[in-house]
Amino acid sequence: MQTFIALLRGINVGGHKKVPMVQLRELLSNSGLLNVKTYIQSGNVIFQSINEGSKELEKTIQNSILDHFGFKVPVLVRTRTELSTIFNNCPFSDEKKSESYFVMLSDVPDEMLVNEASQKTYPDDDYVILNDCIYLFCAKGYGRAKFNLSYFEKKLNIHATARNYKTMVKLLALSEE
Repeated sequence: MQTFIALLRGINVGGHKKVPMVQLRELLSNSGLLNVKTYIQSGNVIFQSINEGSKELEKTIQNSILDHFGFKVPVLVRTRTELSTIFNNCPFSDEKKSESYFVMLSDVPDEMLVNEASQKTYPDDDYVILNDCIYLFCAKGYGRAKFNLSYFEKKLNIHATARNYKTMVKLLALSEE
């Protein structure tokens, strides 16, 4: 049995796509996932499964949410090992890393698209696209960053969801238990 982390995008933001965590845990447990835990209201789920296919698990979670709540939610699933690798591969200094965002991508983007997207820069935003993650540092804070998920999703032709350093640390700790 393997430990996974599901990252849901765009739930419980501004009163839209409300998904109570108690109901989500129950729903996912009933769909066959084991030891389901959630962390904060923004769609972080730690669970175990005998099914080792991340893409299959993403579809299971998406379909469960669609059937129960009536709306579609983008879901990315990573193993604990994959999430740990993403975290440890951050190319920034420890000081910058602790203020960074980890933008997980649904797939490894095409190299040509990465090169094209990387042409755009802003003085206060620094990013590195590495495999299936964008490491994003925003000197003035994420809320004031010039880059956003939509830019990267359009340019790279993928789905994405971001987590800050503290959330990544907590998800790794919770998935270790």
